[in-house]
Amino acid sequence: MSEQIDLDRYFARVGYGGTTAATLETLRELHRLHPQAIAFENLNPLLRLPVGTDPASIERKLVREGRGGWCFEQNLLFLSVLRRLGFRVTGLAARVLWNQPEDAITPRSHMLLRVDIDGHAYVADVGFGGLTLTAPLLLEPDIEQPTPHEPFRILRAGAYYTLQAKIAGDWKTLYRFDLQEQFVQDYEVSSHFLSTHPSSHFLRNLLAARPDDGRRYALFNNQLTIHWRDRPSQRRVLATAAEIRRALEHEFRLTLPARPDLDAALGNLIPATSNLSEAAPRGR
Repeated sequence: MSEQIDLDRYFARVGYGGTTAATLETLRELHRLHPQAIAFENLNPLLRLPVGTDPASIERKLVREGRGGWCFEQNLLFLSVLRRLGFRVTGLAARVLWNQPEDAITPRSHMLLRVDIDGHAYVADVGFGGLTLTAPLLLEPDIEQPTPHEPFRILRAGAYYTLQAKIAGDWKTLYRFDLQEQFVQDYEVSSHFLSTHPSSHFLRNLLAARPDDGRRYALFNNQLTIHWRDRPSQRRVLATAAEIRRALEHEFRLTLPARPDLDAALGNLIPATSNLSEAAPRGR
C-alpha cells in the first residue's frame, strides 16, 4: 500500500506542514493530527456497505472523500504513510478488553502498529475509537506516559502487553497484544467478520469518535458525549436524524455519503422514548 498513497493529499487532509524526515518528532506530530482530522466511524457497516482494506479504497474514503473509518482503515492508512516516509513499521493485532474482565479471551479484532526509531520501539494507534491515542508510546512497561489527552502506560506479562489509560485517576485497560507481525490478509478476515456477521455490534449501532484540543467527542447511536480533560463529561441526546447528521458533520468533521438510505438508518437509532441529559459521569 505504501507506494500508492498520495502524501500531499494526506498531509492536506490532516493539516501537516512539517518535515518528512523519519524522526520521532515527525511521528508525534502526525499521530497528534491524524485522529483529530480523520474520525473513527462505522457508517459503512451500519449502511451494509463493504469496508475495503485495499489501498485504493482506504485512500479514496479517508483522504479524498472526507470520511473516517475504523481501526483497520485508520491504521493501514497510517502504516502506509509512515512507510512512505521511511519509518520501519510492523502491523500488530490486539484483543480488546475495554469493559471486559482482565483475563477475558476476546478475538484479535483490533489493529495497532509498532514503529522502530533509533533502536527504540513505539506503539502507534490512530484507530481505537473513543480512546484513540494522540501520541506514540514508548514500548517500555510500567512507566506512565503523557499524551495530549490522558496518560497511558503499558504493562507486560510474559509475551503479552496490556495498554491502559488513566481516566479520572483510575487505570482502565484498553487491549492486550503481542509482537507477532500481522499482514493485510489477517486484517481483511477480522474486518470482514465485523462488517458482515449478524452478531457484530457495528451492524446495529453507530459509533463515532474524534479527539480535539482538551476534549474528546464520542457518539453512540443518538447520544453525543464530550469528554473534557479537566471537567465532568457532558452528554446530549439527539432527537432527530437531522441532529445526528449535524453532529457527524460538525463535531466529527465528516463528509457524509450521498446515500438515500442514510437518514432512515440514522432515524432508526433513536429510541421511541429518550430523556435529555446535559451531563453524565465520565466513561466510555
